[in-house]
Amino acid sequence: MVSAREAQALREALALRQLAAARPDLTPAQLAAARTALAAKASTPSGARRSTDPRPAAKRPTTKRPAARRRRPTAQGSADRTGSRWSTRLGVVALSTLLFPAVVTVVLPGATTPSGGPLDVTALALTARSSLLEAADGYRSLEERAELRRAQLEEARVAAEAARAQVEADQSVVAAGAAELYRAAPAVRHPILGLDAGHPARTSDVLFSAAVGERDRRALDGAVVRAERTRAAYAVAQTQVTVAEEALAAAEAELAVALSTMREEVAGLTPEVTARLAGLGSVPAAAEQQDRNQRAVARWQAYLTQLADAGIEFPPASALADPGNLPSGLSSALDSAGAPIPGVAWAVIGSSPVTVLPSETVAAVSNALSQLGRPFVPGTAGPETYDCAGFTASSWLLAGYALPGTPQEQWATGAAVPMESLQVGDLVFSPGGQDVGLYLGDGDVVGASAGTFQVSVRSVAAGSAAVRVPVAAPAAPNEPLLGTSPTGPCGAELPAPGVTSPRWGGYDNGKIPTDALCRLGVHRHALRCDAAAGYLAMDAAYRAAFGTPLCITDSYRSLAGQVTAFHLKPALAAVPGTSNHGWALAVDLCGGINVAGSAQWRWMTANAGRFGFVQPAWAAPGGEKPEPWHWEFGFIS
Repeated sequence: MVSAREAQALREALALRQLAAARPDLTPAQLAAARTALAAKASTPSGARRSTDPRPAAKRPTTKRPAARRRRPTAQGSADRTGSRWSTRLGVVALSTLLFPAVVTVVLPGATTPSGGPLDVTALALTARSSLLEAADGYRSLEERAELRRAQLEEARVAAEAARAQVEADQSVVAAGAAELYRAAPAVRHPILGLDAGHPARTSDVLFSAAVGERDRRALDGAVVRAERTRAAYAVAQTQVTVAEEALAAAEAELAVALSTMREEVAGLTPEVTARLAGLGSVPAAAEQQDRNQRAVARWQAYLTQLADAGIEFPPASALADPGNLPSGLSSALDSAGAPIPGVAWAVIGSSPVTVLPSETVAAVSNALSQLGRPFVPGTAGPETYDCAGFTASSWLLAGYALPGTPQEQWATGAAVPMESLQVGDLVFSPGGQDVGLYLGDGDVVGASAGTFQVSVRSVAAGSAAVRVPVAAPAAPNEPLLGTSPTGPCGAELPAPGVTSPRWGGYDNGKIPTDALCRLGVHRHALRCDAAAGYLAMDAAYRAAFGTPLCITDSYRSLAGQVTAFHLKPALAAVPGTSNHGWALAVDLCGGINVAGSAQWRWMTANAGRFGFVQPAWAAPGGEKPEPWHWEFGFIS
């Protein structure tokens, strides 16, 4: 739980960072004044604050959010790389958003105006991002409930099927017994008729037959009673199926309302706001990648600014569904053969046609670009780390569309489009369908790639395939993408024989930015994000075995840290710039693991491989340089 003082510090830091980014010309004295004003604003009683909506009335959503949108999930989700949940993160963003415009107004009078200025647009973009994150949080909570309802329905159907089979079995027993009794001769049905005073020796046989017959009749009566009971149980099971179906239908209706409300919300965003949204929250990447990322953002923002200057706003996808009935001022976008391109339109600026995308596509792309540089972690879908399908699903969820969680499912359920007809926002799948990203135009794709271990801009690979999201899904699933993929999942490099280079992400040894790493939750220890995920899973297993967490003394070691270590321990430390720790893929452990032959060390040798960690031969007992405490994520040395 974050204390009040910590929350205040977070709010101040976020607001000041936003102010500095928006006004790089501010002097240190002005920033100090802003900090003072922020502290004074935060200390104002909550009742004294006024809640305002700076958006024009025409742009405010008119549909009330359903109650479910306000409900917070109760189940604990898995921790992300900073340990925060969606709701915690959006709470901090929302608080800083409310404080930011007020501080700027106090410090820089005239910098913001009721008619809107650069700082107003930033505040609107931050508010929009916060609101969409909240909506996504609510949708995921509803989705968990719907999954529970689906599981309950499946259980009810299984129980009903079992009850039906039992009814049939019991009815079969009753029918067989009744038929046998019906076909039997009178003497068999009523053995007592066989008593004959002239043949007293038959009496015992007759009485025995009568007893057997009575037993069979009681068994048949019991079967009849069981059949009635199982028939009643089957009726109850059928009722439970109906109840479960109704509960699932209600949950799915809530999901549909939540998505519809999100689409209405993004339809109210102006091009100026979505352009500013695209520049929020990104994390720096390596030099060349950073330049490419920034060029893509600038190109997208220039496109949005062009439409804003022309007074063109983005219609919802539903308004572009029928090429023959488009909003005023728009015409059908045509492909090279002159056929209408589904889901997009053209407007004319000057004398040139310009593609007009649906508002949902614009929101998806802007949200995607705002996450540039975020780390890649398998099996995650934001807001701090992503895998490839989690990234595309998260980007489109913030635009009001729910996508499946794997590239293969996203391909199967999407509306396939030819590569020569690609439009911005289309999902582009690598050859073989292992990787997926969002098309940005000019041959670029943005995605969470295992090849770079972060959200980044890359080129469309030859042989790729694509689907378009905000158009009608196909009646039948698309055929799987065939062919041998040149990569593993999400663009991961396929393992090559022998020892491979530990270099990743374009970073040099010891020069990996901390934003590209994931923390381990212990002091400042961090690793490459997939290694961190493996470490945390291994830590959970170790806790279950020993009742204590893994003890760690070293993880990522920066170049400066390597220099210090080499200065202190020249005989033990690697030459700076060559340490395995400089790749953020190695750890040094303690707590018994550092003693060869101990129970903890033996546990590691037996279990670490399940989580991707190995002890190199040189560090093992009897190796060239025994270090039982040293473990690496994969064979890097």
